Amino acid sequence: MSNSALLDGTPSGDPSTLPETVLAVDGVNVDFWVEGELYPAAIDMNYEVRRGEVLAIVGESGSGKSTSTMALLGLLPQNARVTGSIKLLDRELNGVPEYELRKIRGNQIATIFQEPMTALNPVYTVGFQISEALRSHFDMSPTEAKARAVELLTMVEMPNPEQSYDKFPHQLSGGQRQRAMIAQSISCDPLLLVADEPTTALDVTVQAEILDLMRDLRKRLDSAIILITHDMGVVADLADRVLVMKNGVVVEGGTVGEIFTAPKHAYTQQLLSAVPHLGRGEVEVTERLEEALEGKRDAVLSFSDVAIEYPKRGRIPAFRAADGIDLELFPGEIVGLVGESGSGKTTLGRAAVGLLPIVEGKLVSCGVDISNATLKDLKPLRRKAGIVFQDPASSLNPRMPIGESIGEPIFLAGEAKGADLDKRVQTLLEQVELPTSYRNRFPHELSGGQKQRVGIARALALRPDLLVADEPTSALDVSVQARFLDLLQELQQQLQFACLFISHDLAVVDRLSHRIAVMRKGKLVEQGTGDQILRAPEDPYTQRLISAVPVPDPVEQRARREARHQAKQKDQG
Repeated sequence: MSNSALLDGTPSGDPSTLPETVLAVDGVNVDFWVEGELYPAAIDMNYEVRRGEVLAIVGESGSGKSTSTMALLGLLPQNARVTGSIKLLDRELNGVPEYELRKIRGNQIATIFQEPMTALNPVYTVGFQISEALRSHFDMSPTEAKARAVELLTMVEMPNPEQSYDKFPHQLSGGQRQRAMIAQSISCDPLLLVADEPTTALDVTVQAEILDLMRDLRKRLDSAIILITHDMGVVADLADRVLVMKNGVVVEGGTVGEIFTAPKHAYTQQLLSAVPHLGRGEVEVTERLEEALEGKRDAVLSFSDVAIEYPKRGRIPAFRAADGIDLELFPGEIVGLVGESGSGKTTLGRAAVGLLPIVEGKLVSCGVDISNATLKDLKPLRRKAGIVFQDPASSLNPRMPIGESIGEPIFLAGEAKGADLDKRVQTLLEQVELPTSYRNRFPHELSGGQKQRVGIARALALRPDLLVADEPTSALDVSVQARFLDLLQELQQQLQFACLFISHDLAVVDRLSHRIAVMRKGKLVEQGTGDQILRAPEDPYTQRLISAVPVPDPVEQRARREARHQAKQKDQG
């Protein structure tokens, strides 16, 4: 192994006293052949992962984190070239035939992908997909596989696991889909688990449970874990060692304590300084709240005792997703909507832009009463309200270049065409910090974070009065997230649109929002300023949410985790 392995954070000490090496990556390069030229995506990767160890790989979107790890199992497109050595328990994987890799995938090495909606097959139930993974590697009957699948869904805290077994991916919330995929990934008790943003779509309480689950898996099976994430709180909670990547190169490596307390590289310092911290947004947001509500005008969005139901379909009964909702949103104001996965946050956001009908109460959005609106009545609302969806991969047309996706709302509204439209698209790309040359790329050619920025640009294309942002920063790394939050504030000050900001990241909500509303099981349990909700919560559910937030400090996070476990044991006792 080359000397650069020391930079990458490979454990030092007497090799005979260290745990067995599960994965050894030596001199790995990943290049993509595009239009007659090779473009490097990962350069001279050198690291080891040992039994019972968690190695976190962090860096900005497009830095090569996911690409370098997908190379381990040959999951890259045909125009990719991988050189170097990749050894699993001393067995070389690079160059192994496809049929041999299929035996290893899911069994010895499992992967949790970043985007569950595109990773799960939409035409099969999640239970069938978990059972299929089990039966492809083990001699199990369908009944045995189903029992084990339900057990796995229970393990990852899936609500109503026996009913969820028979649901299709589109019938689950984003967090529930992620839990289903995690259940599938750990079904065969793998030696190595590659977790690519495993908690991206999860609320903080379930995220805490999933991290505990991964920690238990590591101890129970002595498994090794490669954790790819932009959430430095998750890194502080779970990782033993950290590699920091930029532009395909590892710029720094070390133990989690070394990286967080004494980062050496300027880029690492920049990453850590961009991490939002819970409790630091109070003064800034309070000042902006006074500005936003000065001379209070008519509400842009008003829920008055609103109830929203998903209608009965076949044997599935009608489901009331939200009930008794009272909430107002004013021009220039950002209201953060938080709560667990499946609590009804996204349901409120979609109803606000006319995508879901309401069954009780009154809902007025951008001056349009949509309580009993027809499609014709909703047409004016389409220009006045924009939405950023949670999953950027499934919300963009895969056949349309991103420049056309961004420009389509402007063209259809008749606001611009030709050179004027091109100029508007170019400005929007610059606002979300994407190169204007990307306008001719297709969604599959962008990273997760870059696709999310395209969705944000599209939502802002018509300068809306109301922007519903459904987890808009979930796919963004911390530095891009920090720039996006600054950008959103700047754009809002210019355009004075109201924003319903749906998120499970309480630190982001604290930094950005004027007011915060907390949802649980379809009801609003608490509303108030960030100071009231995050620093003096009254509802026990809000208190539990805040205690589950991972903080980017390994020592503090360990203390918080122990305190949470003690409180949980006390409740159970």
